[in-house]
Order: sequence, then structure tokens, then C-alpha cells
Amino acid sequence: MTDLPEAAVNCFSRSFNCSQAVFSTFAPQFGMDEKTALKLASPFGGGIARRGEICGAVSGALLTLGLARGADTPAGKEEIYRLSQEFMRRFEEKHGTLLCRELIGCDIRTPAGYQAAAEKRVFVTICPALVREAAEITQALLDVD
Repeated sequence: MTDLPEAAVNCFSRSFNCSQAVFSTFAPQFGMDEKTALKLASPFGGGIARRGEICGAVSGALLTLGLARGADTPAGKEEIYRLSQEFMRRFEEKHGTLLCRELIGCDIRTPAGYQAAAEKRVFVTICPALVREAAEITQALLDVD
């Protein structure tokens, strides 16, 4: 049995972004190769291209939920909305927000803000825990090993 949350943290520790770490860990279980998953999730790190918006770990989890249980017909989207809302509710309940800049306490939209985040070591002290939490919630919702 693979420890998926730990695998996601390990991926993040290899300098992939938070979205890539979560999505690429789960994607092979749902028919997508790791390389494609890494490419697909690459723009979502840092709160979507370092904009500090929705946390990349959350985006990676939502991509995973979509790949695993997403709709391929217009009528099927309500179920994935419900599952995605439950993910976001659980994550936000634990962390108080879904926004990257609020989670890490830095606005990384500017080079100075990104530098401040690096100096505060948020990518080492805060982000790995967010990646782990997103992977744990995803694993629980999908009931996968």
C-alpha cells in the first residue's frame, strides 16, 4: 500500500509545485501517466501561476477528483460539484481559507513578495503540510490506497 499523502509531500520536496505534487501522485491510479499529470497541473502552483489565489494543493486535489469522478456529460456535473464542495469544506474548515496568500501569509504576486515567502521558508514550513492535508482529504473522499 502506497502512502499517497507522503508520496505527494515527497514530490513537492523535489521542487514540483503543490498542484503537481497532489495531482501527479493520484493520477496514475485513474489512468493518467505521471508526466502528463505533472504537465497538466503545472500552471496551478502558487495559487495559480503564483497569483496567490486558490491554493495549488487544492487545485491539484480538484483535478484529481475530476479525473476520478468527473462528468463527461452535462447532466453528470452535479455529483462532481458535490464532491468538490465537500473537499473544499474540509480543507477550509481545517485551514480557514482556500487562498494561497492567506495560507502562507505572503503575497507572492510580486518578486518582493515571493522573496519574502522564500525568506520566511513558507515553502518548507507551511506548504508541505497543505500538500499532505489536500492528499489526505482526497484519499478519504475517493477511498483509494
